[in-house]
Amino acid sequence: MTEFNEKIIDGKAFAEGLRARIAVQAAAFEAKAGRKAGLAVVLVGEDPASQVYVASKAKQTVECGMESFEHKLPADTTQETLLALIDRLNADDAVDGILVQLPLPKHLDEQTVVERISPDKDVDGLTPISTGRLALGLPGLVPCTPLGSLMLLKDRLGNLSGKDAVVIGRSILVGKPMVQLLLGENCTVTVAHSRTQNLADVVRRADIVVAAVGRPEMIKGEWIKPGATVIDVGINRLPPEEGKKKGRIVGDVDYQSAIQVAGAITPVPGGVGPMTIGVLLRNALVAAHRNAGVELADGILD
Repeated sequence: MTEFNEKIIDGKAFAEGLRARIAVQAAAFEAKAGRKAGLAVVLVGEDPASQVYVASKAKQTVECGMESFEHKLPADTTQETLLALIDRLNADDAVDGILVQLPLPKHLDEQTVVERISPDKDVDGLTPISTGRLALGLPGLVPCTPLGSLMLLKDRLGNLSGKDAVVIGRSILVGKPMVQLLLGENCTVTVAHSRTQNLADVVRRADIVVAAVGRPEMIKGEWIKPGATVIDVGINRLPPEEGKKKGRIVGDVDYQSAIQVAGAITPVPGGVGPMTIGVLLRNALVAAHRNAGVELADGILD
């Protein structure tokens, strides 16, 4: 089974290395700027999964030597109250990055809330200005999961120029920014989705497959071009088997069949998932350098 182990792209190990580099640069920033880089996370409501995720973000922020500002609001918080908080965080020089944990309660307008965040502090890369900068190839903050996926690809493959890539999924969180990032690396990119005709044939032509469609084990091993690199962004929980309380967590790719064919593949869990918080911290530190006018060497946090 050694050959299979060599195929596995270990996102957890890469994320650990990224956080170590962030910690070094965070200390250097503090010495130059006279303050720590600051990340504010806003949580509205009491969704258990979101609470765990936010707690993990806060813990890792502090461990990397940055300031963590947590704002936990009740589920019945009004739009006006939430927007007022974002305005205060935008004006706070101690806060370099702002993340509003999504999804929000249904009575709140997510798009309006996201648009209120200053693009200079938009560590999720979701504001219209951030997405526009990405589309134009201008410097800006990029969504965490796609950027983490790109980091894993470049770490495994090196130069991506000229490679054929297919992105399965067209969400604003992953699919669309992933396409822009791959175009920026001079890949030839095809956008596919659940309604693409002859999807298997489309996937079979690709050197790089990024699966972010949200359907458990949809992409089969027989669809994968031999030697292709597969990035599985999906996180899906299957129904529990008899006698078990929880079902298995699987990706959008049928891992067991795909690993037989792929040249490299991310597992689920342990692949792309660990990268998301690491890149969030990276974005916060990049924003801190820009906001404080402190130079950060290119590529040092990639």
